Amino acid sequence: MAHMSHGAHAQPPTRGQRWSTFRQSPFWPATVLVLILAAAAGLFAGSYTYSMADPTPHSIPTAVVGSYEEARGQAFLGGLEKALNASVKVRPYGSEAEAREAMQDQEVFAIFELRDDGRTAVLDLSSASGASVAQVLADTAPAVGKRTGVEVTVRDINPLQEGDPRGLAIFYISLAAVIIGFVGAIQLSVHARSLTPSERILFTVAYALLGGFAIAATVDWLLGALDLPFVESWLILALTMFASGMVFTMFNTLFGRWAMLPTWGLMVLLGNPSSGGAVSWPLLPSPLGAIGQWLPPGASVNAQHTAVYFQGHQHAFPFLVLGGWALLSCAVFWIWRHRHPGGRDKKPPEPAPEAAAS
Repeated sequence: MAHMSHGAHAQPPTRGQRWSTFRQSPFWPATVLVLILAAAAGLFAGSYTYSMADPTPHSIPTAVVGSYEEARGQAFLGGLEKALNASVKVRPYGSEAEAREAMQDQEVFAIFELRDDGRTAVLDLSSASGASVAQVLADTAPAVGKRTGVEVTVRDINPLQEGDPRGLAIFYISLAAVIIGFVGAIQLSVHARSLTPSERILFTVAYALLGGFAIAATVDWLLGALDLPFVESWLILALTMFASGMVFTMFNTLFGRWAMLPTWGLMVLLGNPSSGGAVSWPLLPSPLGAIGQWLPPGASVNAQHTAVYFQGHQHAFPFLVLGGWALLSCAVFWIWRHRHPGGRDKKPPEPAPEAAAS
């Protein structure tokens, strides 16, 4: 009996012990990932459906020229606003030339020129300003004209390029730059973990420049889908990729292995649906239209869109947004670089001591 195994008298593990064992096993992070991925799938579908499935006009800046103050003109504009269930922001201009300049500066999405005391109207659209907005106005204005006694002629004075009839190519190339930008940073963190902070930034610049060139060359030279102002478009794509890559690097510094969560949330769940690339900002839910312009995907679409369709009217704002995110990310990474899960000691390893003589 003295040799009886003590295992027979072992107590079963308590609930706390079982929980502690589970937390220390590989099943714990795997279970957390299963739950996170399920939530991410629902959020991904929900964010895109919410913003893109049923685009509704909210506020459409519109230039008016001519006899818009006449009773018939006022009735037409009021009927248009009612039909769209939206606010048509009327901006009067003294001449058609001034209104067209405002359209090139992307201050307005359409021009209504009311003639003959409001009995006739010419609606000048710019599909390049937003294909979805132009389509809504083209469908609605003639019907409103019939009800208010105004004969409406619709013209597209700034059409989309033939290879991009729906105006989605810019959204796709910007999406590619955003996603490959942070995927590249993820791969550097996995396969080039020992890079020093300065080397990590330099390699992010390198793949951003090369990747931006590859995107632009494929879309323009290989597929002919867009006629790009090549150098400007290439540099916009490269800046987008760099900013996106450094955003992940920043979050990797702050949150370690969970960095993908804030990166995906900011860039994909929030940034891409609100970018204005697939659905123009006036048709997005109001908060998204405002937020999207301040995030890297929206800034990239904005800058690229102007470069392709409104040459000579480029704005500084989208570049300040992209540059601001890149600078913020680099600064956070550099200041807290000691927390980043990577790097190496630059000192050469000390030679192993020689074996003692026998």
